[in-house]
Amino acid sequence: MSRHLPRLLCCLLIIAVLPVQARQIIVSVDGALNSIRMALERAEPGDEIIVRSGTYKEHDLIVDKPLTLAGDGDPVIDGENIGTILSVKADDVTVTGLTLTNVGQSYTKEFAAILVHRSNNFRIEGNKLRNVFFGILVEKSHQGSIIGNTVTSLAVDEAGSGNGVHMWHCSHIEVRENTMNRLRDGIYLEFVDHSEIHGNTSSGNIRYGLHFMFSNHNTYHHNVFRSNGAGVAVMFSKFVTMRDNVFEQNWGSASYGLLLKEIYDAEVSENTFHQNTIGVNIDGSTRIEYRNNTFSRNGWAIKVIGACYENNFTRNDFLQNAFDISYHGRLNDNRFAGNYWSEYAGYDLDKDGIGDVPYRPVKLFSYIVNNTPETLVLLRSLFVDIINFSEKVSPAFTPDNLIDQQPLMRKLND
Repeated sequence: MSRHLPRLLCCLLIIAVLPVQARQIIVSVDGALNSIRMALERAEPGDEIIVRSGTYKEHDLIVDKPLTLAGDGDPVIDGENIGTILSVKADDVTVTGLTLTNVGQSYTKEFAAILVHRSNNFRIEGNKLRNVFFGILVEKSHQGSIIGNTVTSLAVDEAGSGNGVHMWHCSHIEVRENTMNRLRDGIYLEFVDHSEIHGNTSSGNIRYGLHFMFSNHNTYHHNVFRSNGAGVAVMFSKFVTMRDNVFEQNWGSASYGLLLKEIYDAEVSENTFHQNTIGVNIDGSTRIEYRNNTFSRNGWAIKVIGACYENNFTRNDFLQNAFDISYHGRLNDNRFAGNYWSEYAGYDLDKDGIGDVPYRPVKLFSYIVNNTPETLVLLRSLFVDIINFSEKVSPAFTPDNLIDQQPLMRKLND
């Protein structure tokens, strides 16, 4: 017996380190296993639960072990307006191919179609979330991806609605190719770092298409923000890269394509701002590069409120905006150089592509409208043309040193 003991121990050790074969658990409405909850309770780490087509009236489902929960044939999980539908509370979880609908609503609790809590390496992909309060709510989670989901609701006011993708105290999250509609905010980040938001479409939301708060070292690009209460708000954050996005048709008395408040060391490049009340509204933001953007047919292309320092506006196209620049306060080392202005009427005798006469983009009438908004009705009158011309000749109210010394003769972007 003793001579066989080492061999027996060796065999047991080999068995212990061999990977356990993952099982596939099938859930179907007319099968032996017709409950998602029961399947989650029976599953072992690494298993795959396949949910076949049909409607499952279940809520407060909990995934507390690493596994895959996948829909086959577009199954529907109906939460019957009772609380959160599905909670992910383990690492290495994938949720894909499901339709989740009818999330509970509350003024005191954040009910969601999918809650991800303290999870690492999670993946939420290809799901349809309808009639939600919060869509995908992610808390204190890292190294995850939210890809190709559709989140819709019927929000009518801010107090009674939630956000499509809501992330809090997270890092290294990818949010890609999702569609958000009729929510409070399409995507919301608070204390989220080192994450990437790209390829999403966020439209028709009550407040913002995308909302940042206290979130650093993030990038958002190639997104579309259309017809929201306001396009994007980035607040109290630093090292944020914003490029190749479309901000369009964000209209309202206090609306804008992009709001920047207390932002530092950021980049706004190669974006399109089209038909917004205000293209970019800037307040207390410093060391930001604005380059290769297109501002077309906005009420105001850029509004600078104050306390902004060392910002550079270069190689941007300003096309048929009612007002190109509205500026309050001193110039403060902010620089406008080498931009194209559709209202520039100068000449280029040496044919180098740069106007020989500097351009003053701030109009006196813009100053008047900021102080007396009712005067906006005079925008297209001859009187306005006269006072704008007089201010251009002899600046008295507008910043006399806010000048583009190198206005371009041709626009940069098609």
